[in-house]
Formats: sequence, C-alpha cells, structure tokens
Amino acid sequence: MMITIGILTVSDGAARGERQDLSGARARELVAQLPDATVQLQSVVPDEQEQIAAILRSWCDEHKINLLLTTGGTGMAPRDVTPEATRAVIEREAPGIAEALRAISLKYTPMAMLSRGVAGVRGRTLIINLPGSPKAVQECLEYVLPVLPHAINLLIEGPKEH
Repeated sequence: MMITIGILTVSDGAARGERQDLSGARARELVAQLPDATVQLQSVVPDEQEQIAAILRSWCDEHKINLLLTTGGTGMAPRDVTPEATRAVIEREAPGIAEALRAISLKYTPMAMLSRGVAGVRGRTLIINLPGSPKAVQECLEYVLPVLPHAINLLIEGPKEH
C-alpha cells in the first residue's frame, strides 16, 4: 500500500516569503522514513482559516491524500487558527493522536500545554496538526510515525478479523 502525504505549513511569514519553511521541510524529511510513502503535495499558506480549510478539503476530497500534516498555527495567538480550520473539515476527531503529541511535547517543554492542535479524519484522510517549530515537528513525528501506517491502513481497508 502506497501512502500519499500532503504537508501544509501555516505561517504568515513563510507565506510572505519573509522566512524559510523549516518545519515543512523537517516534516518531509521525517515522513520519508515511512515505508512506501510519498509526499505528493506540499504548500505554505497564511494564517487564514478559510484558506487553510479550503486546502484541507481539496487535498482530502480531490487529491485523495492518505495523510495530511499541518505545521503551525496551533498556539494561543489570535491568528493561530489551524485547529479551527481543521475542525471545520474533519468528520471525526482522533483525540488520542492530539493528546499523545501534547504528552510527548510536555517532556521537552511546559509550553506544550498551550498547543491546541487536533487530529481527525475526513473521508479516508487522516489530518494531524503539528506545532510550528522544526524541533517540535521532529519530536512529535518521531513519536507518532510508528502508528501511522496502521491508522492509514484502517482508513483505506478497514479492520481485519482479530
């Protein structure tokens, strides 16, 4: 089974070209470790809820991406709207993933408790909000990568008999 991946960086500065997208690049490096996985889509968008939601919908519905990772926009600042955009498009939440990412991040910094990232499913796509810093992206992805093939397989093929 080939896993198709989309990486969406949410950052006003990166979208304006004022800073490099280091978190999206780090996510791309890490997901390359997944067997039979390919990053098909990667983009940068400003912290605008409707723009984020429109891309999430398109990548899920039209491009049929299996795994959609967002980086950035998960904090407490007024322009941090990635969780709201994600909640607007998902059909079912996957709270265990978001809780696990916060839990692993708390081992590195108490600021992790300020993260509002969510995870959920739209159709057969798993969407996961990651923090915006490359360091946090690495810490979170290294923790969750081992379960992603199984989660995606469940979305694509459904559960097998136990």
